[in-house]
Amino acid sequence: MSVVAVEDPTARSHLCESILRSLPDWFGIEEATEAYIRDVAVLPTFAVAEDAFVSLKLHGPRAAEVYVMGVRPERQGQGLGTALLAAAEAHLRDHGVEYLQVKTLGPSDPDEGYARTRAFYEARGFVPLEEIHGLWEQNPCVLLVKRL
Repeated sequence: MSVVAVEDPTARSHLCESILRSLPDWFGIEEATEAYIRDVAVLPTFAVAEDAFVSLKLHGPRAAEVYVMGVRPERQGQGLGTALLAAAEAHLRDHGVEYLQVKTLGPSDPDEGYARTRAFYEARGFVPLEEIHGLWEQNPCVLLVKRL
């Protein structure tokens, strides 16, 4: 499986839109999806073919965030997300970043899909720090971090 950096801003946005629209259970709020599509154009982005991608947002010289990541439903569970995170983490370490965070739906919401999302990140070394209420209107947000 080959993970590549997506250099072209238009290609980043196109890939993001294509994949996020295949995941309506995770990306069903149109305004948020449109923001992701717009924002990834200027963010470091890595992909596995047209099947999966991750975009990173730097928060300073030592900290970054998994801004958005998606894997097409038919390719989930095949290691694409793990490969993308490994490539993203290597890229960030090469640039002196020490900490990586990700935000997702918090555990006080009973959604089973997001329970799997949290389990995915925790299995890859992320630690849940705090569930935040009010950041995403009515949805609880959990902040997970990992030292690179």
